[in-house]
Amino acid sequence: MDIKDYLSVSGLPGLYKIKASRPNGIIATNLQTGASTFISSRKHQFSPLESIGIYKNDGDTEALKIILEAMLAQKDAVPESPKKLSNTELLDYLESVMPDFDRDLVKPRDVKKLITWFHILDKHGDFDTTEK
Repeated sequence: MDIKDYLSVSGLPGLYKIKASRPNGIIATNLQTGASTFISSRKHQFSPLESIGIYKNDGDTEALKIILEAMLAQKDAVPESPKKLSNTELLDYLESVMPDFDRDLVKPRDVKKLITWFHILDKHGDFDTTEK
């Protein structure tokens, strides 16, 4: 799975795919709407998905890519709508995918975002199971 061109943008919902880089921002495509737009680095912060991790009990982090691959392997168990789940159900789901996550540092809102991102990537066929 290659997620290096995908990012989350502060203040904007969903996920984006980088089309081009500019000195003062990026041009990116919103995966949900398909619309491309310029996003200013003066107004927003960019978080590439390949740089995101989930805290583990040993103080280290697990790469988002590995967690998404584990979710893909258990695709039928991924909740359809994370908004309908209680905080306990969200954390229990993450435990089924990543048993050693740190329950003190990982918040239910993080799991909601993870599940939402999974569905966005899955819906748009952005899970590339071949390494490039």
